[in-house]
Amino acid sequence: MIAIMIAGAVSALVSLLGTRFLIVFFRARGQGQPILVEDDKTLGLEHHMPKQGTPTMGGLAIIGAALIGWIVAHVRDLPFSDQAMIVWVGVLAMAAMGFADDWIKVRKRHNRGIFWKQKNYLTMLMSIGMAWWLVASTGISETVSLTRAGDLGFEVPQFVWILWAGMLIWATTNAVNVTDGLDGLAGGSALMGFGAFTIIGYWAFRNPDIYEVVNPLDMGVLAAAFGGACLGFLWWNAAPARIFMGDVGALGIGSALAFSALTMNTHLLLVLICGINVVEAGSVAVQMAVFKASGRRRRLFRMSPIHHHFELGGWPETTVIIRFWLLAAVSVALALAIFIGDFTRIAAR
Repeated sequence: MIAIMIAGAVSALVSLLGTRFLIVFFRARGQGQPILVEDDKTLGLEHHMPKQGTPTMGGLAIIGAALIGWIVAHVRDLPFSDQAMIVWVGVLAMAAMGFADDWIKVRKRHNRGIFWKQKNYLTMLMSIGMAWWLVASTGISETVSLTRAGDLGFEVPQFVWILWAGMLIWATTNAVNVTDGLDGLAGGSALMGFGAFTIIGYWAFRNPDIYEVVNPLDMGVLAAAFGGACLGFLWWNAAPARIFMGDVGALGIGSALAFSALTMNTHLLLVLICGINVVEAGSVAVQMAVFKASGRRRRLFRMSPIHHHFELGGWPETTVIIRFWLLAAVSVALALAIFIGDFTRIAAR
């Protein structure tokens, strides 16, 4: 428990100071976020134009602070686990992809980087590769699980699990990226998700006879480090944001959430833990399906992702953010209720 507290506290402090440094650093160089434009007009969100030029790539502080907090937490005789280090390689690889895209956007002063078409395919291949590495190098359970390994009795061949895990990583990174459209929305919802995984990791560590999790304490420390990093970042990212996380933060955070679910055998519970991200990504998919099915004439929402739909309906940005945070909190609470309820049922036998 002390290691978890150290990870959260150190990463929060480093993120708080590191984000402030990035704000000053990027402002001094005039490197800010370009706003989505088409034919020199914003797509119905003219009130977002004042955000143009706001420093971006703040996710560097989140990833860096989480890594530092995780490392410092190991000073109290907590061994570095192979599983957590593999997860870190995956997170850093995804963050590097996001950083490259962010950097090109800033340099070109356009909302689309060079990878805007290829990025989905590249991240998908990376996700499948990382899923294979987890299977090949650790004792991770190869079942599709809800709250613990084998709880559904749903075993699949190894290659199917690798594809499933890879798609889970890819989908979560994209869902968090889609959610990152309003000040603090993605960071606040991710903070709640990492809080849930911190509890799950520690719970599995305290009950090894029930949960077949490899190195649960180290994974709980990793989740706590990311939670603390998101907390420190939100000080500067809350509306009106002084810096955006960018793709480097969104892809890194999304992959960390997915890896947490995979390593803690809570694959399907991720749908609730990242409930608001699922809704956001789902709204984009539904919008595209309706638009194409109607011959490119009709849309279900005023604009997708769905947070823009409510903005165009007259909700102030802060209202959308707070209400979506509340929905995220309810979804995470429901996920934890399911997890603890299953534990209670098993423990009572």
